[in-house]
Amino acid sequence: MTPITFPFETPPNEGEAIQVADDILWMRLPLPMALDHVNVYAIRDGAGWCVVDTGYHSKRGIKLWNDLLAGPLGGDPVTRVLLTHHHPDHVGMVGWFQSELGSELVTTRTAWLYSRMLTVDTQETWPQETLDFYRGAGMDQDLYDERAANRPFNFSDIVYPMPLGFTRIQDGETITIGARNWTVRTGDGHSPEHATLWSQSDNVVIAGDQILPGISPNVGVYPTEPMADPLAEWIASCEKFQNYATDDHFVLGGHKLPFQGLPTRLQQLIDNHHNALPRLIEHLKTPRTAAGCFDVLFKRKIGKGEYGLAMVEAIAHLNHLLLAGNITREMNEQGQWIWSS
Repeated sequence: MTPITFPFETPPNEGEAIQVADDILWMRLPLPMALDHVNVYAIRDGAGWCVVDTGYHSKRGIKLWNDLLAGPLGGDPVTRVLLTHHHPDHVGMVGWFQSELGSELVTTRTAWLYSRMLTVDTQETWPQETLDFYRGAGMDQDLYDERAANRPFNFSDIVYPMPLGFTRIQDGETITIGARNWTVRTGDGHSPEHATLWSQSDNVVIAGDQILPGISPNVGVYPTEPMADPLAEWIASCEKFQNYATDDHFVLGGHKLPFQGLPTRLQQLIDNHHNALPRLIEHLKTPRTAAGCFDVLFKRKIGKGEYGLAMVEAIAHLNHLLLAGNITREMNEQGQWIWSS
């Protein structure tokens, strides 16, 4: 298969932009985590710009965007914001663009509903369902106690309030941004109804977090839908995109570097999960909790900062095998699900 290549090996510095295609600028915003950045893009849209994704909301986030607007974007208006999916590192500043700059929000219905619901659903104490979910996963007791004793994370901590109103995009339709017509293709697994845009006139693909190089997008199960099978949705989405991917597609993702070699990357993403499942079945010949499956699923030691994402991804793989009839589970006296093959 064609190797994956990176036409731009150095990302833009803070407050700067790199032109990666005609009328498309690539910018980066910082994140306070191991994955320390999110990529955002600006597509020339008539006399203004369409911004793709927005980073976290914070005082620093507002300053960074004001600097970008005055600098690389030349003071021209942001007429539209295109949101690929509802995760806070992408939706965080969308409401600010709408309320403060009058930008139109363009996204899928599911992304908007999740974004708005989670932003208004502020919890000052942990819902019992969430604590039960953590205990059921076999979360490390010290980490469980620490989380239970502190205020939970809320979307509203890092997402600007979102006003009513958005413009819906759907799978298979065409949207015009500037000089390009784009085909909307949605995926699932990482986030419900995640939008990707495929240019009809050249090789550019706006991928958000649906397709990333170097890292596999997190595929997780959460207390809101504890028996979900996002892994099946994820693999089906990758297989769907294989029908359209070509070697020369230039993929602009939500993290890491823009790349080419899309068919190779899609196959890698599918294989990564397919290869993990037999290892997990073998691992579960000794019954274990979800947290007891980290070693076989992940190639690195899972620390406190990655624990939550690792846990929900482990449950996604376990649910997939359970629903396929490959493994079973029973709850022990401590309220932990014990999985076995």
